[in-house]
Amino acid sequence: VQLQASGGGLVQAGGSLRLSCAVSGSIFSINDMGWFRQAPGKKREFVAAISWSGGRSYYADSVKGRFTISRDNAKNTVYPQMNSLNPEDTALYYCAAKAGGPLTVVAGLYDYWGQGTQVTVSS
Repeated sequence: VQLQASGGGLVQAGGSLRLSCAVSGSIFSINDMGWFRQAPGKKREFVAAISWSGGRSYYADSVKGRFTISRDNAKNTVYPQMNSLNPEDTALYYCAAKAGGPLTVVAGLYDYWGQGTQVTVSS
């Protein structure tokens, strides 16, 4: 399974960005997709996750109400729509895929990772 993240960039506070994570390879093995982020000097933290079937999603409290995760199975792509961005959202954003088990916020339980895309929010 290969993950290709894209869509990052520089945006002003209050603005929006939509990231993408294209999945290729043994897609049939994927159960869930997640997004994590890591700011300089901080630990990687959970942002959002969605089941590959799209029936379930989960968000970190810090982004709830501002971010929406969705997936397009026809394009094998997952999209977090990020609105009302603030400087605290500045980080390198990673998408990840999990082959089994329940939807989870634990990074260590994800099996595959993309390369990351940088999001910078200016004040």
